Amino acid sequence: MNEASQPRQRVDKWLWFARIVKSRTLAAKLVTEGRIRVNAVRIDTPAKAIGRGDVLTIALERDVKVLRILANGERRGPYSEARLLYEEIGAPTAVSAASDAPEI
Repeated sequence: MNEASQPRQRVDKWLWFARIVKSRTLAAKLVTEGRIRVNAVRIDTPAKAIGRGDVLTIALERDVKVLRILANGERRGPYSEARLLYEEIGAPTAVSAASDAPEI
C-alpha cells in the first residue's frame, strides 16, 4: 500500500486521541506556536494530515517527545488504548540501550 492510499488524520485530533494533550485546542496551540514537527519539518496548521510511520517531535513545556505513529485514533479512550497509537523513540531507547551494556 503506498503512502497516498493510507488513512490520514489531523495532527490536532491525533494528539488528543493519543492523550499527549488534554484538548484539541491545546494541540492546535502547540502547532501554531511552532512546537510540533512532522518528519523533522515544522508545521503551521493543526489540519496537517499525518499517518502511520510519520515521526512527530513535540516540544512540551518540560519535555521533548519524539513519537512514531503506529495507528490513527478512532476515539479518546483510556491511556492503555491511547498508548497503542505510538511508540516513543529517542531518549527512552538510548537509556534502555545503555542499561543493556555489560558492566566493566
